[in-house]
Amino acid sequence: MTDDAVLLNVPVIRQLYHWDCGLACSRMVLKYLHPVTDEQFQSACWELKLTESVWTIDLAYLMCHLGVRHRLCTQTLGVDKGFRNQSFYRKHFDTEEDRVNELFVKAESKGVVVNKCSVTIQEIQAHLVQGHVAIVLVNAVLLSCELCSAPVKYCCFLPAGQPCFCRRPEYQGHFVVVCGFNRSTGCIFYNNPAYSDRESTSAGHLRHRHATKTV
Repeated sequence: MTDDAVLLNVPVIRQLYHWDCGLACSRMVLKYLHPVTDEQFQSACWELKLTESVWTIDLAYLMCHLGVRHRLCTQTLGVDKGFRNQSFYRKHFDTEEDRVNELFVKAESKGVVVNKCSVTIQEIQAHLVQGHVAIVLVNAVLLSCELCSAPVKYCCFLPAGQPCFCRRPEYQGHFVVVCGFNRSTGCIFYNNPAYSDRESTSAGHLRHRHATKTV
């Protein structure tokens, strides 16, 4: 690890379903920073009533519940109504809107750190240099892999079991764990829970909406 190149040894854990990429990323972070047993993790998910609709704020509550110092950086304190008609959100939007907004309202009183702000690639790099990692919500449509020998369509980065939307390139939310970078090549390294190996993307293609950073 140097100031110009960092690759943290974060274990890769594959998601089990099309909806649990965020939980898989949380388990990666916990094994790297703050090991807990599978029973403790499942118990925490049960106590927080996590279902098949897991939002970034849910992951922040999970980190807090399990004793991990964290900070949720988001440009929207609550549900972004602009995504109501996106196919990715449509199924759970109406039923989840009140729940998610309430979590944001109660965050401070529960010890969940939430900051309304954007995060630059340079800030993420500085975070990684300190040995910390970040769970980032990205648009799978915009991901590209610099390590693949052949061009890869964005649908290849979708979570396991999720159908391909090549004909409808809308927003496709997906959580990854950012664990390294190389300034000279402009690459950001991340663990993708949809696969068992490590992927990379150029800095220009890592467009994110939310980041939960360990501190």
